[in-house]
Amino acid sequence: MKKIAVILSGSGVFDGAEIHESVLALHAVEKAGASWRCFAPNVEQLHVVNHLTGEATEESRNVLVEAARIARGNIEDVAKLNVDDFDALLVPGGFGAAKNLTDFAINGAECSINADVAAACRAFKDADKPAGYLCIAPVIINGLPGVSERHNR
Repeated sequence: MKKIAVILSGSGVFDGAEIHESVLALHAVEKAGASWRCFAPNVEQLHVVNHLTGEATEESRNVLVEAARIARGNIEDVAKLNVDDFDALLVPGGFGAAKNLTDFAINGAECSINADVAAACRAFKDADKPAGYLCIAPVIINGLPGVSERHNR
C-alpha cells in the first residue's frame, strides 16, 4: 500500500489549511487505496482569523494543534517527517501555506520557508518522489532553489 505524507498549515481557509481541499485530498488518497499521515510545523500561526467575519482576532493558536482538527489527531510535527517512510508528498492549500508554512503573505517573492517544511520538500525532490502542491501551496516550491524545476509542473 502506498503511503502519502501530507503537510497541513493549520485549519481554516483564511489562516490555515483549506478544510474542504484537505479533507477531499485525504479522501482521494484513501479512495486510491493508499494511506496518509499528516504533519504540520509546531509553531504559532501568523494570526487567527474569525471565519465568520473575516477579521483577524487577538487569539494565538498553534499550527500543529489546529491541523490536528483536520487530521483527527493522526498528525506529527513536520520535523519528524522521514521521506523514507513515504511514497509521495501532498501539500493542500489555504492561506496557511502563505502565512504559516512560509511568509509569502507578507514578503511575496522574497519569502522564507519554515525550515522543517523546506527540508521535507527538498527530501522528496532529492529522493525523486512525487509531490503535489495544491492551490496556493506552490509558493513553497517556488522559494526552494532546485525544487521548482522538478516538481512545479
